[in-house]
Amino acid sequence: MGAISYAAFVLKPPVYDSQTLCLAGTVPPHTVVVIDKTDLYSPEQAEAIGALILSQRDQLAVGERLSLYELNESGQLRNTNSFSLCNPGAGEQVNPLYRNPDRVQARYDALFAEPLDRALADLVLPKDAPNSPIIEALARLGQDPGFDRTVPSRQIVLVSDMLQNSEVFTVYRRRLGSLEHRVPDPAIVADAIRETYGDSLRGARLDIRLIPRGNWEAEQHGDLMQYWDTVFAMLGVQASWNAL
Repeated sequence: MGAISYAAFVLKPPVYDSQTLCLAGTVPPHTVVVIDKTDLYSPEQAEAIGALILSQRDQLAVGERLSLYELNESGQLRNTNSFSLCNPGAGEQVNPLYRNPDRVQARYDALFAEPLDRALADLVLPKDAPNSPIIEALARLGQDPGFDRTVPSRQIVLVSDMLQNSEVFTVYRRRLGSLEHRVPDPAIVADAIRETYGDSLRGARLDIRLIPRGNWEAEQHGDLMQYWDTVFAMLGVQASWNAL
C-alpha cells in the first residue's frame, strides 16, 4: 500500500496555470517579441516578422514562455491579443512510451499554436505613429511582473528601425548636423531611464532585428548602432544586432 501511495504521488500529473500554461509555482525562462509599429513596413517585412515569431516559437523548450508585444500607434506597449503562454509541448517533444504524441499535439495546437496564429494576424498589420519611445517601452517591459529581474533567461527580440523619437531623445532634427549633435550623451539617457524605471533591464538579452529605413541606413548601421550599444551596455543589457 505504501508503494502504491508513493507511486500515485510521484506519477500524478503536474499542475499547470490555466491562463499561461506554465507549471504552477515556477518562474520559467521568458522570450518576448516586441514589434515596433510606430513606422510602417512593407508586406515583405511583415512576412519576415511572422516567420521570425514562428522561429522563436519553435526554439522554445517545453515549459518556456513566449509573449508578443507591440509598440503601437499611440506609442504604448501593448500585449498583442494577450498572448503570453508557456510551451505545453508538441507531439514530437514527448516520449511516446509515456504520453500519446497525437493527444499532446492536439493540446498544443488548441491551446498554444492556434492562439499564436490569431495574435499574428493582428501583430503584422502595419500602422504608423508620431512618437517612437523605444527605450522607455523596453524599460517598462522590464518592470512587468512576468518579465522582471526575478525571471531567468529574459530575452527580448525587438523588431525596429531603432529611430527613437521621444522626450528622452530623438534621432531626428538633422538640421542640427551629425548624430552626436542631435542626441544627449549616452550616460544622460541611461540615467534618465534608471531614474524612472530603475534597473529593470539589467541582465536581459536583447536581439535587435533591424528594419532598414531609406536614407537612414548609413546611420542605422553606423553611429546610431554604436550609440545604442553604449546606452544598452550602461543599462546592463547584452545587445546583439541582426537583419530581419
